[in-house]
Amino acid sequence: MLAPTKEFDGVLLIDKPGAHTSHDVVARLRGILKMKRIGHAGTLDPMATGLLVMLVGKATKLSQYLMSVEKEYTGTIELGKVTNTQDAEGEVLSSAPVPVLTEADVCKALAGFLGDQYQIPPMFSAIKIAGKPLYKSAREGEEVEREPRFIRVMNYELTRWESPELDFRVLCTKGTYVRTLAHDLGQRLGCGAHLKALRRISSGTLNVARAVTLEQLQKMTPTEIDQVLIPAYEAAPSVAFG
Repeated sequence: MLAPTKEFDGVLLIDKPGAHTSHDVVARLRGILKMKRIGHAGTLDPMATGLLVMLVGKATKLSQYLMSVEKEYTGTIELGKVTNTQDAEGEVLSSAPVPVLTEADVCKALAGFLGDQYQIPPMFSAIKIAGKPLYKSAREGEEVEREPRFIRVMNYELTRWESPELDFRVLCTKGTYVRTLAHDLGQRLGCGAHLKALRRISSGTLNVARAVTLEQLQKMTPTEIDQVLIPAYEAAPSVAFG
């Protein structure tokens, strides 16, 4: 058990399990570290796993910088089914037969998403319009007009093709909804699609390979926790920190 007077500072990389919200992880960390000054630099949907960049103590000042960096994900898309959330947690709205596609066909479709573009955020998101989160409107059956948001996709590659599923790796700017990329891919292929699985691999220069699980952290001594904390100057070398 950690002493309540112990204060930690730095960036903590957590490998988030599925079925946990980002706020769940913050709450768990506050209990483990016995600290309230803990935040994060970018959320993950509950279904998603992988890298959560947690900011502890004075490192919470880095939030704006670390949230702005590019993100890399791997995941699985299932063709032929459209859901209301654009991922596997939603209700199936429609189904369609998947056309005969070659690996080259799928790669060409993915390549069509590369570059600068505007993306319409999904209804099931935390974006607020007129002070109300979109997901609340969606649950009430209301469709709200959303402003397209600028995004950039630097890489979108196929890593496995076994119809009706495909695995991918994508590198994109902050604010990109990967489940919307999956949904839009299905629209382009004419059969619909949804995101079946998602894992964040990196955020800027920070990689999930350096992350620890909540269970591992729970068993660490204060000294061991200090050793896995990344100093602010290392996590954000271009930011003045004091």
